[in-house]
Amino acid sequence: MTEGAVLLLGGRSEIGLKVAERLARGRTVVLAARRSQELAAETALMSAAGATGVRCVEFDADEVAAHPELMAKVFADAGPVGVVVVAFGILGDQELAERDPAHAVQVVHTDYVAQISVLTVLASLLKTQGHGDLVVFSSVAGLRVRRANYVYGSAKAGLDGFASGLGDALHGTGVHLLLVRSGFVIGRMTEGMSPAPLSSTPDQVADAVVKALRKHRIRVWVPGALRPAYFVARLVPQAVWRRMPR
Repeated sequence: MTEGAVLLLGGRSEIGLKVAERLARGRTVVLAARRSQELAAETALMSAAGATGVRCVEFDADEVAAHPELMAKVFADAGPVGVVVVAFGILGDQELAERDPAHAVQVVHTDYVAQISVLTVLASLLKTQGHGDLVVFSSVAGLRVRRANYVYGSAKAGLDGFASGLGDALHGTGVHLLLVRSGFVIGRMTEGMSPAPLSSTPDQVADAVVKALRKHRIRVWVPGALRPAYFVARLVPQAVWRRMPR
């Protein structure tokens, strides 16, 4: 796996922290999040995992105009950066989004627009550096968007397409992009919701991500059984699909 610091965008993300925990030993870990002064527990977790140093950086994903300067500073201070895990995002409230366009736009801005912004900046910095792994979290929710969560799903559909193209654009540059297509993940983000079939935990997702990074794969489905399931899902008639739950 690529040597260098681990940069986690979304320093409180359950999945992101699980991935960083598995990569931390012998590395500097940079946790980027809002209210970065309140990341004591996350810092302790990285130290316990063997990180040689932990830095906390103030990062608001929605402030896209700040991305270029902030990411350039992170790379200058912590570099070289070996692995970047882009793990911020919101699920949003589908019912509210159907009534309130501002909420719908917020979900799409955080889960798609902000991701495009920071991924473009990161790709440029990693290419200049000459190496690095970039982890992007898509979702099966974006592979065929369902009526039950179409705002979130549409953002993930856009991100999946963008990341797929970006990964191809980075081919041969020394920079590797891993696109993670996960199903329902049981955790804080989905607390109170009934788990969907083929659900996974943050630990299971992190294990799959680290294994895929070591194998230099460009895509990973979590769990793997979702890949054939969604091949079949594309064939389901729309009259049936529109009644599918989240």
